[in-house]
Amino acid sequence: MTSSPAELAPDFALSAYDYELPSDRIAQDPVTPRDSSRLLVIERDRNLRHHHFYDLPDFLQAGDLLVFNNTKVIPARMYGQKLSGVPVEILLMEPVGHNRWLALVKPGKRLPVGSTIVFAERVKATVEGIETSTRARELQFHIPEDADLDKIIDQLGKVPLPPYVTDSHTDAERYQTIYAEVSGAIAAPTAGLHFTESLFQTLSDRGIDKSFVTLHVGIGTFRPVETEDITQHVMHNEWCEVPEETIAKIKETKAKGGRVIGVGSTVARSLENANYEAFRGKTNLMIYPGYEWKVLDGMITNFHLPKSTLLMMVASFLGESGREFLMSVYQEAIAKDYRFYSFGDAMLILR
Repeated sequence: MTSSPAELAPDFALSAYDYELPSDRIAQDPVTPRDSSRLLVIERDRNLRHHHFYDLPDFLQAGDLLVFNNTKVIPARMYGQKLSGVPVEILLMEPVGHNRWLALVKPGKRLPVGSTIVFAERVKATVEGIETSTRARELQFHIPEDADLDKIIDQLGKVPLPPYVTDSHTDAERYQTIYAEVSGAIAAPTAGLHFTESLFQTLSDRGIDKSFVTLHVGIGTFRPVETEDITQHVMHNEWCEVPEETIAKIKETKAKGGRVIGVGSTVARSLENANYEAFRGKTNLMIYPGYEWKVLDGMITNFHLPKSTLLMMVASFLGESGREFLMSVYQEAIAKDYRFYSFGDAMLILR
């Protein structure tokens, strides 16, 4: 039974995760080099410390383990036209069969089941279904028999920047982590964008290990919460893999007294979903205040949109009164001119 807005505890009320952000705080381009972004550090005493990302090793210890998401953003945005010549834009979400993808489309109202989209000579797609929760279209691609759809997508598609990045002058590679390996995401795991090879070397020299999971960032990460009672929101499934090797490293790190630090919300969701067991499949785990964290001792994360599931997760990670504290931290970050969202600055939270 859903509570009325008046009965909701603030931690479960969507409106309690709202804040105002000046538009000039939304980063349009990443900084160079990557690790020169700013880093707001929250240690266990909850004091705020203002540093740069290249200072990260100073807050970690020999024996700690950093876990990264090695997903790679695909050129998921494609442009075509209807048979009538009307322009069409699609955003590929996930494969659902042979040469068949679930995709968000514009203009959606003008692309009912049966519509045809032409992308190039001998490259077409037909709308064969509509997914109810997201209104995404099931697109069946029609390509030459000897062609490979992944290669066609690489040729015709563009890496999709987030909708709030409206005036960027960066190239697509800056929207990939330097360790991106497994293609499948429609958005970057942005907490990892700050790492450089030299930073990796410093971390290694100080005895800080690393390991990887894969979570293909999809619409679930960004889909807006539309219910005032956040506990009623249903996350869209995203594919992830937590390999046995990573689980073994986590257990070894914990046994030796080291800390496990998740680089980004996608790593947090993957590890908490796996719960110390290797996992390969889909997850729709949503984390909000009251969740009992099992694996992570620390988290690196960027600054997130108001009312987002990512904001709720970080509030949960901060523990008791985490939401109120997080909202005060965001006000401090705004006052200190931190840059927000995908190309913005980062936070390190140590529990």
